Amino acid sequence: MSDALSLVAVSGSLHTPSKTTVLASEILDRFTEAFAAAGLEVEPTLLELSDIGREFSGALSRSELSPAAEEAVRSIESATLLIVASPVYRASFTGLFKHVFDFVGQYALIDKPVLLAATGGSDRHALIIEHQFRPLFSFFQAITLPIGVYASDGDFVDYRIESDALHERIDQAVLRGVPVVRGTLPQSLSEYVSIW
Repeated sequence: MSDALSLVAVSGSLHTPSKTTVLASEILDRFTEAFAAAGLEVEPTLLELSDIGREFSGALSRSELSPAAEEAVRSIESATLLIVASPVYRASFTGLFKHVFDFVGQYALIDKPVLLAATGGSDRHALIIEHQFRPLFSFFQAITLPIGVYASDGDFVDYRIESDALHERIDQAVLRGVPVVRGTLPQSLSEYVSIW
């Protein structure tokens, strides 16, 4: 079994290009850099539902998933750290995002650290993280990291993060999140991790 940390980000956006995917990718990169700087091997994975979402369509039970969809679900379940992001769509995450997580084992995410992130047209949607994401992952008994990351349209220019405030929120989320992730690592790994 590999000692590499599996960092998996899931973007619930249905479109490409996507601000949500840009945000999820940036957070994934920052965590990857943080753990790599501590001398740990890291395997980052970005799952874009705009790419693999159709693999889930039509499936009503896990046994009906295609091999590609099953592989995606297994990567979510086996992640050391899960980063989940969705655009706000009709006051919640996208239906496809929820559909994917309906196939995740009920007990597969117990004590797994999860970073919550979302994008929306304005700051008025920022509470999606507390009102939609956190209850879903509380159901899974996951450990949601203390700081989620919300971004609005004004934080991006041509699908690039241009907001210093958003960069600072990502920095803070990683800074506060790393010790939580470290606390969930096997003793053989966690004793070697000294970040910040």
